[in-house]
Amino acid sequence: MTLAAVVFFAVGTLMVVLAVGIRIGRRAGTRATPPSGDGATVAELVQRVVLSSHNGVVLLDRMGEVVLANPPAIELGLVHGSRPDERARKAAEQVRDTGQVVRVDLSPLDCGGRSGRGPTAVLGEVRPLGDEFTVIDASDESDAVRLEATRRDFVANVSHELKTPVGAMALLAEAVLDAADDPHEVRRFGTKILNEANRLGTLVTELIALSRLQGAERLPALATVEVDQVVQEALGRCRLAAESANIRITVDPPSGLLLHGDVPLLVTALSNLLDNAVSYSPSGSPVSVSRRLENGFVEIAVTDRGLGIAPEHQERVFERFFRIDQARSRSTGGTGLGLAIVKHVAANHGGDVQLWSRPGIGSTFTLRIPAHPDSPKQVSRTSSTPEYVGGSP
Repeated sequence: MTLAAVVFFAVGTLMVVLAVGIRIGRRAGTRATPPSGDGATVAELVQRVVLSSHNGVVLLDRMGEVVLANPPAIELGLVHGSRPDERARKAAEQVRDTGQVVRVDLSPLDCGGRSGRGPTAVLGEVRPLGDEFTVIDASDESDAVRLEATRRDFVANVSHELKTPVGAMALLAEAVLDAADDPHEVRRFGTKILNEANRLGTLVTELIALSRLQGAERLPALATVEVDQVVQEALGRCRLAAESANIRITVDPPSGLLLHGDVPLLVTALSNLLDNAVSYSPSGSPVSVSRRLENGFVEIAVTDRGLGIAPEHQERVFERFFRIDQARSRSTGGTGLGLAIVKHVAANHGGDVQLWSRPGIGSTFTLRIPAHPDSPKQVSRTSSTPEYVGGSP
């Protein structure tokens, strides 16, 4: 904003606020300026209200010129230099002609070229003030618009994901009825129905877990948690899958580390990382789990030698239902929610999850949670021999 514009706004503010304040004071039967003391005048109070508003407020005169604009109005792009947004100016003309309130979309026209998370949806209301003055009152609705878009995508994705196993089960049930006299076919189709039912149950369970993590429901009371316990329980959950896929999981020796958290949630997050590593690793390849203390954070890393993830997909893998390879996800029975749950579990514990990956080399997902104050300041190892889970060493 130029110096001339600042002076322009300052002078305009003083004149308009004084006039409005005097008018309000007269109508209320109160003097605009107190006879003595340090009490604020009505004009000063009005000015404070406008300038302290979180909404963008712009006052236009009968010519459509800006005589007052608060800082949020500049940030939201309602005023450019000393000129009002053209859409707001036209709306103000309509208000002066009709005397009716007009709502107008004042969202930035160059959102696509913007960097960062600036306002993308600005909605304004233009109201008459009398004497052909109009006021523009606008708010940043970007978060609400993004939330609504996320909600729509979520509903669409859930509908699709639920419809797939339900439809498959219906078709398989028809096949069972048609093959009622063939025990072999009945067993084959019955097994497929069971697999689809299990997949549907897993999907519903993960949807409920994700909704609790993202919603207003209070999380369980956090307690002191032994990291080694979390690792052992997570390994126990994925042991069968690792053995079935002939995946060897190596685990570093116990660390003695502590953190402040909820055991079931942390075990779920780490289990999801291990399941992901097993599902996307070739048979016979290794997966490793390691623990360390780094800059006040407990870091649990899961490393695989699988397909790897291309750079353009690495940010999106934590989105709900995002899959790099739809066909492979179907074959592995994934729901597309595992990594989203990991991300939210980490966030709810004040941490995060980091990813390093190279296509054709493998990936490392690192769950980072703040260490407990009583946690050892350095990792103590009780053994130098790694533990093997799943395939043979």
